[in-house]
Amino acid sequence: MTDHLGAFIKHDAVALAATAPGPLSGLSFAAKDLFDIAGHTTGAGSPDWLASHDPAAATASSVARLLAAGAHMVAKTQTDEMAFSITGQNAHYGTPVNVNAAGRIPGGSSSGSAAAVAGELVDFALGSDTGGSVRMPAGFCGVHGIRTTQDRIPVDGVHPLAPCFDTIGWFARGGDLMRQVGRVLLPDYAEPPAATRMLVARDCFELLSNDAAAALAHAVDQVAAHFSSREDVRLVADGPSTWMPHFRTLQMADIWRTHGPWIEQIKPKFGPGVAERFAMCATMTPDAVTASRLVRDSVRQRMADLLAGNGVLCLPTAPGIAPLCLTPEAELDDFRWRSMGLTCVAGLSGCPQINLPLASLDGCPLGLGLMAAPGGDEVLLQLAAAIAP
Repeated sequence: MTDHLGAFIKHDAVALAATAPGPLSGLSFAAKDLFDIAGHTTGAGSPDWLASHDPAAATASSVARLLAAGAHMVAKTQTDEMAFSITGQNAHYGTPVNVNAAGRIPGGSSSGSAAAVAGELVDFALGSDTGGSVRMPAGFCGVHGIRTTQDRIPVDGVHPLAPCFDTIGWFARGGDLMRQVGRVLLPDYAEPPAATRMLVARDCFELLSNDAAAALAHAVDQVAAHFSSREDVRLVADGPSTWMPHFRTLQMADIWRTHGPWIEQIKPKFGPGVAERFAMCATMTPDAVTASRLVRDSVRQRMADLLAGNGVLCLPTAPGIAPLCLTPEAELDDFRWRSMGLTCVAGLSGCPQINLPLASLDGCPLGLGLMAAPGGDEVLLQLAAAIAP
């Protein structure tokens, strides 16, 4: 298949036929270059990682399940370096084209997967989400994308970033297909009862500019029509961005536990921004980790209480539309940290979250997020199919 978007990796050609007929027969997919394919080396967006590792002995079970359900894989997709970014810009392999926001980043780290779906190169695509790496590119590229409940889908054969937060997700252009894929990938998938309580996270919307908040207002009303009740709530007194430093501490400590020995041995040549973030990972202290774990526990309890009884939380996917590709690194870094003030909620709580492409601003997609209690993935997929099929 011709890739005119720079969405697929260039250092390897990976195509797999379906292994059996099934509910996804005839559909094509791609997988982020974090998913192992037997006989191929997983590159993780890093030439140094690619050069220092052997081909995988087995294929990731999530890929195998899709093949067994009748889908065929056409390629592996680009990712940010070591999956440690949310911009989609890779200093070594370039930036996939965002067809729905000209001149703007596709978002990362599942950049190639989101770009390939938005550009209709494939029907759906696999990604992974640690700090927003499915939700952000879905929002920027104007497609559906889900971060599933923490630990619900096995991550065997998936290159880790921070295992304490890593989850599998996927992208599609419509809610119906999102749900079809979910029926294959989610263990013990069960049709859920209809969600009745919609909770609007006012403190999350307060993190937006006035024009972004206004652009999402109609989308919030559109979603609310599918619930019997609607209520404004605040997640935390000082806003969810106060949780972000604790997410960052736990994420970075886990990243260094996972990759520190390799970095110290290989001394990889990381690109701008990525190098600085890995250096910061090495500075996390045990005391800081202990304090942040207590905050994580309190966030989990808060979200469990809030979402009890089949509640669904509505919040922005990102602080705004995708930044321009030429945005200076310092400005992108500021946008990254503001974004994590929104994305950290699902990470700390373990909740599933889906992006719905329901709004736009200045001709660019602006995503709306829905979050359910852990295990409520089916509720989100059912809503996506009903709201934006």
